[in-house]
Amino acid sequence: MSDKKQQLISYLSGFVSQQRLSRMMNVLSLRTRHLCVVMEDIYQSQNASAVLRSCDCFGVQDVHIIENQNIYEINPDVALGASKWLSLHKYNTQQHNTIVCISSLKEKGYRIIATTPHKDDCLLEELPVEPKTALVFGTEMKGLTPEAKKMADGFVKIPMVGFTESFNISVSAALCLYHLTPKIRDKVTEWQLSEEERSDILLEWLKQSVNKADALIRHFEQDQ
Repeated sequence: MSDKKQQLISYLSGFVSQQRLSRMMNVLSLRTRHLCVVMEDIYQSQNASAVLRSCDCFGVQDVHIIENQNIYEINPDVALGASKWLSLHKYNTQQHNTIVCISSLKEKGYRIIATTPHKDDCLLEELPVEPKTALVFGTEMKGLTPEAKKMADGFVKIPMVGFTESFNISVSAALCLYHLTPKIRDKVTEWQLSEEERSDILLEWLKQSVNKADALIRHFEQDQ
């Protein structure tokens, strides 16, 4: 971490309470990028916003949002501010946004796991957590696109015993994260954020938490 970044973090930290700063540091210590969530073309904002809330609650930092036909809008009554604590990555500028997103994640070493019924799927409880994993969720009605399924490295399903064919996306995501995040912390050695990642995220959190942060940063830079 650069000296300037550390100085800026220290400067902005002076404008939040010690209790607030301690809370941020504690949450950061439990954040992970070993697991991330991908939402493909979700059109029901309440369900997608509930996924953000679950990611924040279970310590998953990155959410990748693919916008092919549907523009994702945060429902503030459902997300309850969760989006400000997460790193949201949107893919909406290319003709094949799904391919761009998944290719990028593969380049970063993620195993792509599609959450959709498939002949080669495994039960959620059987999914190994040692590899870095991106869980991909599709639209409420149509599920994942053929492109997403073709690029997937594996498929997972949640056991069900009722008449309904599937859970909605928000419930599916919550169940997956509830099951997988404790296993990751238990079985994976390097599941936490790096020091550099923590600093970058903390800086973004401080910018969003401090009143008139932009003006304070300009003042800080003028004094350097």
